[in-house]
Amino acid sequence: MYIKILKQLLITIGIMLAVIIITFGCKQKKHPVFADTPLNGTINISVDESFKPVIDEQIKMYEGSFPNTKINVHYKPEAECLKDLFSDSATRLVIVTRGLNAKEERYFEDSLHFIPRWDKVATDAIAIVVNINSTDTIFTLERLQEQLSGKSEKKQPIVFDGLNATSTIRFAIDSILKGKKFDTGVVKAVRNSKEVLDYVASDANAIGLVGISWIGNPEDTAQVNMLKKVKIAYVKCTLCSDLPYVKPNQLSILTKRYPLVRGLYYILKENYSGLGAGFVDFLQYERGQLIFKRAYLGSSKMGFAIRSVKINEKLVK
Repeated sequence: MYIKILKQLLITIGIMLAVIIITFGCKQKKHPVFADTPLNGTINISVDESFKPVIDEQIKMYEGSFPNTKINVHYKPEAECLKDLFSDSATRLVIVTRGLNAKEERYFEDSLHFIPRWDKVATDAIAIVVNINSTDTIFTLERLQEQLSGKSEKKQPIVFDGLNATSTIRFAIDSILKGKKFDTGVVKAVRNSKEVLDYVASDANAIGLVGISWIGNPEDTAQVNMLKKVKIAYVKCTLCSDLPYVKPNQLSILTKRYPLVRGLYYILKENYSGLGAGFVDFLQYERGQLIFKRAYLGSSKMGFAIRSVKINEKLVK
């Protein structure tokens, strides 16, 4: 009988110890507490300056839809945005013209134990702009390469949107010069895209390169007014069988008939459903994609169709 009571006592003590351990462990375990969600909070993001007009519209619509959110955007050259991503813990989202490479993904996996989300959300183009009085409006990639490398007899200043490594400069080096060096006597650098347009507007001989969202929207009053001072040049289409020279517009961008095309990417350093994730989803889905479309960029998540229409044909009832 005493043995039975002793066994029962030991079992009871064991159960009590287990309960104490579990209770203590639960109290000690810390669950992460996040200060933001897709519907409220504040976040800092860094964005390639060449996309300022369209991203301003995206943020305005998002904050208008969700009044408890605040997106503090910092417009910078692309290299500075990527620097923020790697070294600034407060920057959880950047919007630039490329995603992460394998080496960068491994870095984040080792340091943060997860790989940031990244994807393409729109298609952009580099527009070539000249002074409104210029008759020099026809370009080829070969001509641009010769002028940028200083091999051309044409001595025109070619103006870029930054003093540091901007996405436009990187695009010119990678896609036009194919890794060759600039002729520093030809290339001029100003602080941002707006200053590129102002420079070209004041110099009849200058050529400027800017993101299409700065000059391609006929519904933007500021851009329409700027088109009274500068004009968008034509570039030779290497894929076309009909029109040999094209301007950047939604059709030529999406079909790549216009050769100076690049992607617009997000990189999200956030592994929970926070404000950054909410804004990224907004960019990718219908409303954000329609804003890209309204800004005359190519949307990357919504399909498009080309239809032949006879405008004088009567509708069949």
